[in-house]
Amino acid sequence: MSEVKKAHKRIIQGAVVSKSGNKSVAILVERHVIHPRYRKIVKRFKRYIVHDEQNSVKVGDVIEAIECKPVSKRKAFTFHRLVSAGVQL
Repeated sequence: MSEVKKAHKRIIQGAVVSKSGNKSVAILVERHVIHPRYRKIVKRFKRYIVHDEQNSVKVGDVIEAIECKPVSKRKAFTFHRLVSAGVQL
């Protein structure tokens, strides 16, 4: 029997910082790493552009995004689920 392997897809979680165009949001992912010299835990940040087909996400929400094939030059993640709703100002 041939077994089909399913590709591993990364899941990232972050807060929505801006609505960047139609069907797109920018999220800020924060991770904690140990500094190589000082051995102190420091924060590292990275922004990802996420494809949101329904335009349902608002600024301030915390969402999960799953890796997909590239939608555009900078978009390689798709909205997966809403973790918590934020307060929109």
